[in-house]
Amino acid sequence: MDAFYASIEQRDNPEYRGKPIAVGGSPQGKGGVVATASYEARKFGIRSAMSSKKAVQLCPHVIFVRPRFEAYKEASVRIREIFHRYTDLIEPLSLDEAFLDVTEDKQNIGSAIEIAKLIKQAIKDELKLTASAGVSINKFIAKIASDLNKPDGFTFIGPSKVEKFMERLPVEKFFGVGKVTADKMKLLGLHTGADLKKLTEIELTKHFGKAGKFFYKIVRGSDPREVQPHRETKSIGAEDTFPYDLTELEEMNAELEKIADVLYERLRKTGLKGRTVTLKIKYHDFKLATRSQSFPGGVSDFETIIATARQLLMATDPGEKKIRLLGISLSNFHREVRLQKNNESDQLKLF
Repeated sequence: MDAFYASIEQRDNPEYRGKPIAVGGSPQGKGGVVATASYEARKFGIRSAMSSKKAVQLCPHVIFVRPRFEAYKEASVRIREIFHRYTDLIEPLSLDEAFLDVTEDKQNIGSAIEIAKLIKQAIKDELKLTASAGVSINKFIAKIASDLNKPDGFTFIGPSKVEKFMERLPVEKFFGVGKVTADKMKLLGLHTGADLKKLTEIELTKHFGKAGKFFYKIVRGSDPREVQPHRETKSIGAEDTFPYDLTELEEMNAELEKIADVLYERLRKTGLKGRTVTLKIKYHDFKLATRSQSFPGGVSDFETIIATARQLLMATDPGEKKIRLLGISLSNFHREVRLQKNNESDQLKLF
């Protein structure tokens, strides 16, 4: 979906249409972070997981809107019903995004391109919202394709074009590659898929661990993962391996904040709340350590996540050993608010 929360607010409130709005956060930049920004706001550089203060600096006349999660959940259910008209092989990634396998479609249309266009039109006609679709031979390529021509976009990448497409793709556009990993790749002279393709699987694994094996396959257009409609999320997290070892508490906290931003965005998309926050640390000698803190109720807000992660870090006597990797995850999800089933945790382990 395109700017899902913001688009629903603009649909339901005519006074917001054509204006820069930010769902979440608070007026005058007094606290909180942006959950979703309208495309009008994005023109000013406002993005999800951005602080309200930064959003106001970029666009002083941005309108902050309180989230209405029930409305977003209702729209998500109706969108899912549209999907089910064509296939039952649906793997939700979040409230507003999903993989569909239409190899055998329920209406015997026989064309993934035609099905995607019919779904987009049904969403527009029935919900007055726009969606962007990517159609290709596997999940990784389809996901990238879906982001290429937003809003209201459609991109088809056929079998004969996959490898050339991946060779031209900038590394920061790879689904799941965050800023830290992209920066590390660029330091190694890896700017596009074609650059990655020059390295052997052993070389990529040396630089990026298990993710290196995935990069080796995907840059050649190979992603054998199936669409899995019934897999339950056990944990959601984010982590980064750094191009140099961290030794100062200040830089550790700065990296934790970036990781917490990524985790918050992933939680926002799923609507999940977890009771347990876990900090993962890999030291320069490759020894691993984890620390966890549990809460009586589910949490998902950025402030609680980053504050807890920093407290857990302090409990490890930071600075005594050089740190190569940091990660934050949320688990023990609150049953009453579980909305999705997906394989997000597997995705996150890769990157």
